[in-house]
This record gives sequence, structure tokens and C-alpha cells, in this order.
Amino acid sequence: MNGSGLQILAQDFWADKNGIRLWVNRKYMAGTSGRRPVLFLVHGSSYSAKTMFDLQIEGRNDYSMMDHFVRLGYEVWTMDHEGYGHSDRTAGYSDIHSGVVDLKLAMDLVTRETGQTQASFFGQSSGALRAARFANFYPAHVSRLIVDAFVWTGKDAPTLIKRAKLLPQLLESNVRKVDAAFYQSVFTRDHAGASEPGISDIVTRAELQYGDTVPNGTYLDMVSKLPVVDPDKVTCPVLMVRAEHDGIASEEDLLAFYARLPHPDKSILKIAGLAHAALLGVNRHRLYHAVHSFLTMPERIDINFTKSA
Repeated sequence: MNGSGLQILAQDFWADKNGIRLWVNRKYMAGTSGRRPVLFLVHGSSYSAKTMFDLQIEGRNDYSMMDHFVRLGYEVWTMDHEGYGHSDRTAGYSDIHSGVVDLKLAMDLVTRETGQTQASFFGQSSGALRAARFANFYPAHVSRLIVDAFVWTGKDAPTLIKRAKLLPQLLESNVRKVDAAFYQSVFTRDHAGASEPGISDIVTRAELQYGDTVPNGTYLDMVSKLPVVDPDKVTCPVLMVRAEHDGIASEEDLLAFYARLPHPDKSILKIAGLAHAALLGVNRHRLYHAVHSFLTMPERIDINFTKSA
């Protein structure tokens, strides 16, 4: 329920990826009619969609980005990529390009259910890479793109420099182990004070219900195959969000990507009080605000000026 008494409705769907079942989720406000703007949320390397975007914590308010934007009038969609959450676990690596294939299948569902062929896409971390690469391949489906915790070439990125040392281990298997210590490290590696105490324990319980491994593909891509996105081919308006504390990319790397984006409606924003897992931080509402402001920017007006004789 929201403050007006209206109920948030959720629907589950399954996309078929050559026999692999992919879970797709939709949330919207009951009792609303007409065409709602579609916002599609794309998860990263180590979390399923429910944990990243729809975490429900008893006694704590508004950890669900999905619910927050539903209350603002959006229809919000997300999915678990191959090997994550509710979706089938396979021998595949679930790399960035595999995620693009997943998103196309999910977008076909969005179009079938809503009649809309475009959505605004928000991607977090490697989900930002998935969403931006999807915009490269399927620009007609992306009306606006928001990337949080994005990386382009990986040059001088502290987190990726450390992660590259694990490359031999990452190559040994299509999956890597996750546990309480790993999820604790996500919230402390950049800045320990950006999230509530105990949030890593909640995330650990939420994720380990699906199993104690996640695919390796996005980690491998981020340490050995960057860049995987061409900024020149991202033709829609773009918002790039950088947390105050985030070693996934250098600011120089992000600014170089931003400079090459062709659309005149583009913004890059650094937000204080956030770390890499910004959506699960204490200042997550600052990120919500930035996203909503970008998505509700008034349409451009051009005056057709004719010079007098």
C-alpha cells in the first residue's frame, strides 16, 4: 500500500532464452489507467534483481527502488539475468553481451504487456554496462539511459586493479562463491559509513536463498575486455551518476566517456554520501531524486525563427 491507500501490484513473467528460463518482474500501481512511463532496472554482478531493486525490510522504509518509482507514477520492470536469482542456473558465464540478449527478451515482454516499444533504462555497476551496451545494439528501445557505478575502459580503477589479480581464479569456473564475508566487503571496500549497520547481513540472507555462487562473466569482462560500450553509439539522453566513494572507475575515465556521448541532453553527477552499492545506502534517496529529476525533465522547445525581410 502507499499513503493514498492504493496497492502496488506485481506480476511475474518468464522469458525463454533457447530453453533457459529468465525471470522478469513488473510492478505498478493498482487503480491507475492510461500509459504509464516504463522504467527498466538492470542489476549488477553479485546481486539478483529483488535484492538490488526491491528489498523489503521490516521496520525500515523505502529500500525498494521499484516501489519508490511506482509511487511516483512509473511502471517499473526488472529481471534476473541468466544464472541469478529466480532465473535458471546454467554452465554459461552470463557476461555483458549475454545480458544484452536477456534484456531484448525482457523488452519483448514489456512491449507485449504494455504496447510500448521504449523504456528508460537504469543500470547499476555491471548492470550499467549491460544497459549501455543494450542501448548500443537496440537504440530504438531506449528512450533514456541512467548509469550508476559505471566504468568505461577501467583505466586506473582501484577496484578493478585488485580484481585483475584474481583473473586466473576467475577463469577456472563459470561461477564464483559468495558468502557473508563477500557481501560485507561490498559495503566496506570504499567507505564503511555509507550504509546502515547490518544491511550486509540482510543482503546475505536475501541472496543465499538462491545459492552460494554467482556467474563470473561480468567480472571477467570488467578485468579483461573493457571497453564493451561505444559512447558514440549511445544516441539517447544519458545521466551518469558517480558515488562519492567508488573505486570501480576513475573520474577521468567517466569524463572521457561523457565527452563522447552525442546527445545534447546529457548529465554527469557526483553525489556525496554514496558508495558503490548506492541503492542500499543511507543516502539512496539522493540517487532516487537525481534519477526522477532526469526522467521528468521538460521536453525541449525550439523556436522556428524566420528573419524579417
